[in-house]
Formats: sequence, structure tokens, C-alpha cells
Amino acid sequence: FSFCTGAMDNRGFQQGSFNSFRSSSSDEDLMDIPGTAMDFSMRDDVPPLDGEIEEDKSYNGGGIGSSNRMMDFLEEPIPGVGTYDDFNTIDWVREKSRDRDRHREITNKSKESTWALIHSVSDAFSGWLLMLLIGLLSGSLAGLIDISAHWMTDLKEGICTEGFWFNHEHCCWNSENVTFEDRDKCPEWNSWSQLLISTDEGAFAYIVNYFMYVLWALLFAFLAVSLVKVFAPYACGSGIPEIKTILSGFIIRGYLGKWTLIIKTITLVLAVSSGLSLGKEGPLVHVACCCGNILCHCFNKYRKNEAKRREVLSAAAAAGVSVAFGAPIGGVLFSLEEVSYYFPLKTLWRSFFAALVAAFTLRSINPFGNSRLVLFYVEFHTPWHLFELVPFILLGIFGGLWGALFIRTNIAWCRKRKTTQLGKYPVIEVLVVTAITAILAFPNEYTRMSTSELISELFNDCGLLDSSKLCDYENRFNTSKGGELSAMWQLALTLILKIVITIFTFGMKIPSGLFIPSMAVGAIAGRLLGVGMEQLAYYHHDWAIFNSWCSQGADCITPGLYAMVGAAACLGGVTRMTVSLVVIMFELTGGLEYIVPLMAAAMTSKWVADALGGEGIYDAHIRLNGYPFLEAKEEFAHKTLAMDVMKPRRNDPLLTVLTQENMTVEDIETIISETTYSGFPVVVSRESQRLVGFKDRTGTSIFNFFFPTSQIENARKKQDGVVSTSIIYFTEHSPPMPPYTPPTLKLRNILDLSPFTVTDLTPMEIVVDIFRKLGLRQCLVTHNGRLLGIITKKDVLKHIAQMANQDPDSILFN
Repeated sequence: FSFCTGAMDNRGFQQGSFNSFRSSSSDEDLMDIPGTAMDFSMRDDVPPLDGEIEEDKSYNGGGIGSSNRMMDFLEEPIPGVGTYDDFNTIDWVREKSRDRDRHREITNKSKESTWALIHSVSDAFSGWLLMLLIGLLSGSLAGLIDISAHWMTDLKEGICTEGFWFNHEHCCWNSENVTFEDRDKCPEWNSWSQLLISTDEGAFAYIVNYFMYVLWALLFAFLAVSLVKVFAPYACGSGIPEIKTILSGFIIRGYLGKWTLIIKTITLVLAVSSGLSLGKEGPLVHVACCCGNILCHCFNKYRKNEAKRREVLSAAAAAGVSVAFGAPIGGVLFSLEEVSYYFPLKTLWRSFFAALVAAFTLRSINPFGNSRLVLFYVEFHTPWHLFELVPFILLGIFGGLWGALFIRTNIAWCRKRKTTQLGKYPVIEVLVVTAITAILAFPNEYTRMSTSELISELFNDCGLLDSSKLCDYENRFNTSKGGELSAMWQLALTLILKIVITIFTFGMKIPSGLFIPSMAVGAIAGRLLGVGMEQLAYYHHDWAIFNSWCSQGADCITPGLYAMVGAAACLGGVTRMTVSLVVIMFELTGGLEYIVPLMAAAMTSKWVADALGGEGIYDAHIRLNGYPFLEAKEEFAHKTLAMDVMKPRRNDPLLTVLTQENMTVEDIETIISETTYSGFPVVVSRESQRLVGFKDRTGTSIFNFFFPTSQIENARKKQDGVVSTSIIYFTEHSPPMPPYTPPTLKLRNILDLSPFTVTDLTPMEIVVDIFRKLGLRQCLVTHNGRLLGIITKKDVLKHIAQMANQDPDSILFN
């Protein structure tokens, strides 16, 4: 089980810790987790939740001769109450119920005193304060990452003699010895060949610069993968598949902790600076969610409730996209459409506020130095024509094909990484891919520059002052003189390299986002198509498709617009986003009037990609890693019933149950020691099997307080007479007992007296919907009130996998 589609060295996860998991209760039978990269030394990153304990839950002696001293042990603090074990799912219903009870108690107390009223107001305001802090911290970290990555990327090519901390652009800003045409060449900026051999001309200088470029790239990549491997294995990859799984209710301790935040921030800068075909946008969502999770610890309202914490994480994901692209509205829609599992209206408002604060903070830092929030500002002067929808749709088809190709090949490579020796050598893999990327990238100026700069140049509309080869007006349409034709060949080679190298880069043991590489592929393809359309319009303006709106010698086609549409198409093909993608793109570029072309391309790419493969890259990685995630957008179309999925099946041992009376402490201890189930149904008797309630073992430690042997011994010490033959009752009143019998234990108040049940003939499509929308961990199956079996979330996931002809045992889920 690897969190970045591969096996890391098994550090910090010894056999003893695994055995402790096996001995503990879980949602279902525990499964082996081979080759894991989990570091359980980071458990303190997510402190245990303090359960809220109901009153009047006490041991009640029933015998006449028993002691009259009745202690309510639940009034004392019990360590670990309300916690969830690692790799378990939360009980959404219980968490929401606890929050309602807490809110009701605060509201009632607010009428009693001024101090209680102030506490009520502060509790209501705490959510907005938390969003403010998340936005400030996320925006600050994003600005730091942008500035550092820009400087370290330029460091591969040279250094500023006026101050080594200046990147290339800042170094030449104040130079007086620079012309507009050569504004990137100033005496203050020296290439490595100028520093080492005092010249920038000739073959030897080229070799020196080439060598230094590859050396810096390898150094950055080595530092990134080493830091991830040693300090924070969870800091690798994009993070969005895991964020989606966590938001659905899964527990991955340490994944959003302080060490992951620190290492991911540092290694993200190193990974981007190495020149690998990856982006920082997906990892920034992970960084923002780490900020949200850590800041939740400052507020009891969120620290003690996992469901409320996930509302905060949804808002933090929106802030992450906001600072990644400078697109606050798109960030909110991205969180709603792509990431969040539970997204109430209140979370929508707070997500908007967090994204707003994060964007404002990033704008105040001004990391791009252009006084704009957007990453790729464009200003097209030529409106698009209706006929151009045809090439835009062609770009959508290309984006869908690219998305399907990338997902299939990348998943195949990641599966190979997991199942072969390759996964055991993450450092070597990263260094090899980095070396190949750097060696192939340096000779081509479009692969040598950072991917963000490349996209920005591809998006630009050519003007008379542009010095780019893509805007070589003097030789623009004179193919005999080269000019733009040379740039087109370079772009074509860049496209091939980006397509191939991105497949092997995504999923390595370093932070790696997919947004920017996918946009780069689409932008290059769009620019090539745009230039082709431009030349058609120039040489064949008399064709019927051009003569009505394109006069001779006029620039009727805007290649930069085609690049923008192509970028949206390829990103949509990979992620299957639609609404949020279009909003992100027009926020990203400022091209508000080009929404229709963007919508056409995004919708076409999704249709084509869905026809070739039904899931996006994040869902594919969730499935590859075996995360227990119920996709809300998928339809369950199979005609199966609850009785086909429930356990026990025919010829299986009978379901282990507790009876509401006549069971002794010894009986319970025996059941607990011989099973690893997460909970037990309570019935009237084994003969009638009439359901009374359900006791969850991992959802709350109250069960663990009463039933494990160590806690029973604790009870025996605190109350004389509690022995193995003491009878446990789950009834309202315990019957009179003969004299001198051991005291009884009355535990009805710790039962869930209204467990979710379905009948044996309930269609599975309804059961699946219940699990999705209510976030259940288990559901009991009855027939005329009699208990027949139980369906767990894992059973549902395995059944869906079987129906899709997939391996049901691939779901790694406690």
C-alpha cells in the first residue's frame, strides 16, 4: 500500500506496529499492507479526538448483597475516547450528531450568563477566524514557494553578480546597460560559463552551461527525493487522490501533519526547480489542507470532531487552488466539483472567504512581479469567429485522446513501479528521469525554460514589440527564411518530450502536480494548430470560410487563443473537470470573453475521454492504491440485492452477536479476544434474533473501556465484586438478583439503539446511495425485524469492484 503509487523503504513501520493493528478492532478484517511507506512516528500530528461522553452511563449493581457504592466511571477522563484508528473511516452520522448536541448545549447555556453568551458568539465566529488564518498561511507559503522556485530555476543557468538572491528578471530590472530587444541580457547577470571560463561564446562555453544545467537539476531532484524519503514519505505525489479519500471520511494519520507540511513546502520548490515535467498546483492543495488541519488544533470545535474538520479541509482545498492559479472562484468550484465529499452551503461561504483571503495575501506578496494575481495574463485584440469552433472542438478531441492515453500509460507504469523491484529504488528512479529530462531539455529553448514561462509565451498574442520567435513578424510567413518555422519544429519536439516524460514523472517520490504539464501539452498543440490556421487564413483568405470575415493581410486568427483552448482541453481530458476548469481558465488568463470556446473544448474533451475510459487521473490513482472511496458521480446499475452482499453468506459461520441479557463478563471477553470485528449487533436472544441495537468498537473507545480485559480489571479495582461471572445487561432495568451474587453491569446507554438497517430485498443501488450520502461504516440487514447479516463499507466497495470485473481484494481498508 503506497501513497504515491510505489513502494518506499519500509522505515518506521515495524512488524510490531502492524501486529498491534491486527490485534486492534477495525471496520473489517485487517488486510496486509506490503511495502508500505508509513511513518508512525508522526502520529502526534493528528491528536486523538476527545469524545463527548453522555451522562448517566454507569455500572449498576443488581444483586441485593452487592455494594451500594456505585461509581460512574464515565465521569472520569478516559484516554482515547472518541478516537479513530489509523486507516479507518469516521462515523459521519455520529460526528454530526455530536456536533448538534454540542451546539445545542452552547445555545442553551448562552441564555444563562454573559460569559456563556460570549462563549457562544466566539464559537460561532471561530469558523470564520479559522478561514482567515488558513487563507493567510496558505497565501504566504504559496508566495514563498513561487519566489524560491523562480530563483532556483534561474540558478541552473547563471547567477546575479549584484546579489545572488536575485533571479534573472529581477537582476536585469534596474540595469542601465540593457536594450528592450535584449532585456534578458544584462552585464549583472552572468551565465556559468562566464563565471567559470570568462566567456559565453564557443562550443566549450556551451558544454559548460550544459553541464551546470544538468548538475543543478540532479542536485535539486536528489535533495527533494531524499528529504521526502527520510523525513516525510507522505509528502510525495500530488496529494489530491489522498485528499479526496480523507475528505470522504478516511483516516490517514500524519498525512496532513506538520512534518508533511514542512517537507512538502521545501521539496516542492526543489522539484519544480529541477526542471522535471511537473507542476506545483496539485501539491499546493495538499499544502493548504495541511495548514487547515494544523490550524484546526487551535479550535476545540474542529479538533474534537472529524466531520467538522473535513468541512475545514474542503475550504482549505479551495484556498490551495486559489493561490496555485490566482483563481479564487475557480478554487471554490474545484473543491465542490472535484475534491469534496460533503459540501454544505455553510462550507461554500467559508470556502469563498478562505479563497479570497488566500488570493489577497498572494497578491500582496506579488511573487510574479507584475502586480497581477493571475498567472498567465492575456489580452487578445481579435474576436473569435463562429467558424473557429471547429478547430476548438478538434482541440477538445485531442485533449480527450491525450487524457485517456496519459491515464492508461501512467497507471500502467505506476502499477509496474508497485509490483516490481523498481519501487524499491525511488532515489535512483528520480535521478534517472531527471537526468534524461535535463539532457533532452537543454538544447531546446522551449524545454529549457520553466513550464510556466513556456505556457505564458504560448498564450501571448503577438505584438510588434514581442521578441519571441513565435512572433517573428519580419519572416512570419516567409518559410524560405526560417523564422517562425524553426520555432514550430522546436515546439513539435517539445510536445513529444512533454507527452512522453510526463507519463514517467507523475507518481514518483517527489511532489508532482499534473495541472501545468497537462496545460503545456495542450498549449503547444493549440499554438501549432493556431499557427496553421493563421497561415491558411493568410494565404487563402479568398476561401469561403474566410472571405466573409478575414480581409487580405489582416490578422484574423489569434494563435494564443488556440493555445489557451488547447490547454483547457488537455487539462479537462486528464482530470475530467468541466465547470471549475472553465472558471479557472478565464480567471487564470483574464480572457473572460472566450468562455464559449473554453466550454466547447472542455466538454468535448470530457466526452471523448469518458468514451475511452470512465475515470479521471485522480480516481484512477485512488483505485490503483486501493483507497476506500465511494465515487458519488458513478452510477450503480447492477440488479443485485442487499442479501447478495451481506455477511454471513450461505455456508458461512453465523454472525457474532451479543444478547441483551444473560451474558457474563467472561463471555464478552471471550468474544472480544477471538474476533477482530469493529462492533457487534445486540439481539434479544439467539433464538429470536430480534435486533436491539449495535455497539461500535472502533468508532468510540467507550466500548474499549468496558470490554477489554485490562479495563475490566480496572473496573474490578474500582468496584468490589465485579468478577468474570458478573452479568451484563443491555436492558432498561436489570431484574432482581439473588443475594450474594456478583454485581451486574448495565450498559444499555452505550448502545446505538437506532442503527441503520435495510431489508434483505433492498436493491444494492439504494444501499450504495445510503453509504455515499450518509457516510455509513456499516448497515444491518433484517427480515421482518430479525437480524440476518451486516454490510460494511468494504463489502460495498468489493461488490462494486466485482461488478466492474476488477480485483475486489485490491481494496486495502481496515
